[in-house]
Amino acid sequence: MKHLLSINDLGAEGIDEVCRLADHFTEVSQRPIPKVPALRGKTVAMLFYEDSTRTRLSFEVAARRLSADVMGFSVSSSSVNKGESVRDTVNTISAMGPDAIVVRHRSAGVPQQTAAWTHASVINAGDGWHEHPTQALLDCYTIRDRLGSVAGRRIVILGDIKHSRVARSCVMAFTELGAKVTLVAPPTLLPPAVNSWPVDVSFSLDAVLSDCDVVYGLRVQSERQSEALLPSLREYTAQWGLTVARAARLHPDALVMHPGPVNRGVEIAPELLDQPNATLNEQVRHGVAVRMAVLYLLLGADPEPRTEVDHP
Repeated sequence: MKHLLSINDLGAEGIDEVCRLADHFTEVSQRPIPKVPALRGKTVAMLFYEDSTRTRLSFEVAARRLSADVMGFSVSSSSVNKGESVRDTVNTISAMGPDAIVVRHRSAGVPQQTAAWTHASVINAGDGWHEHPTQALLDCYTIRDRLGSVAGRRIVILGDIKHSRVARSCVMAFTELGAKVTLVAPPTLLPPAVNSWPVDVSFSLDAVLSDCDVVYGLRVQSERQSEALLPSLREYTAQWGLTVARAARLHPDALVMHPGPVNRGVEIAPELLDQPNATLNEQVRHGVAVRMAVLYLLLGADPEPRTEVDHP
């Protein structure tokens, strides 16, 4: 595999392979010196046109734990402010010889275009409303770690589905692994082609809570909305928020997940974020191991990865 642009690049076997590798890299991350020489001599460039805390830091830590060099890029101090195009920026970075470019952009399709402009491997770290494949991978890994398997699980994805690249990648990954997914949102926050998605749709969170294994909350993305899609955040919380009262109806082992950042008190009550079944910090921690696995699969080129992982 040359690039990771979509969950569809992996399929069920590829997702399972990432998770198996992530098991080994989780063990590496727990060592006193959490580093292996697997990608020594490789360079990973971070091309982030959008603000990011979790994804960017996670990729940087992952690359360094694999002993790769990291090439940073800041839009605020780059030639982008002088009118440089994305293609010219990619050409400039490619001329410096990176082995992989991690791309995040507000417009859908930029990682795919980047892959056509460079010989480096390209990883989609989020593009517009389109996809965020490594987020979906770390979510699969978190569910697998907590519940044993994604297959057969009943997963509710709740919130702003329309503007969420995470929702699209998660639906692909969860259903590919055999989960049953239900989307819950007000009609204005559902994508227009949702009928073609392999999911059920409900406008009532109360109707699906008692039967689910995972509630996956999504942030209301006001910055991506060009029109008023909700009367108010208070009304949204009253009808579709995971409140303390609603959470009491969940099975005791049901997980509460969120990709972050969280609008506390809007999509999820703040009291629920500190409960044992909330996985937000685990998702961040697992994100490093999963992204190590992705970088290794793209750049490691060793048919027996355990040898290098287990014996740094």
